[in-house]
Amino acid sequence: MIITTTNAVDGKRIIAYKGIVFGEVISGVNFIKDFTAGLSDLFGGRSKTYESELIDARINALRELEERAYSLGANAVVGVKIDYETLGQSNGMLMVTASGTAVVVE
Repeated sequence: MIITTTNAVDGKRIIAYKGIVFGEVISGVNFIKDFTAGLSDLFGGRSKTYESELIDARINALRELEERAYSLGANAVVGVKIDYETLGQSNGMLMVTASGTAVVVE
């Protein structure tokens, strides 16, 4: 399946629009990850634990978007946007949403 942020697929023609599809992932950040990320804040540097969590959430959101498009009979998703939010009282949850238009290209 082709997944692109552009509104068209180069060299292909969109022949059917199947609808808007989403992939959502909400991931909790636990105490250990908070603690190790806090050490990065204290001593400087990048937080590999948060980066890893963010990468996994993005991959899973795109995978879910692809599965939903496939279930509609699409073979591509165009105009993909990815949004990141924090949720919860202490911002301890990470939400990643991927959205786009499921299409059939030839």
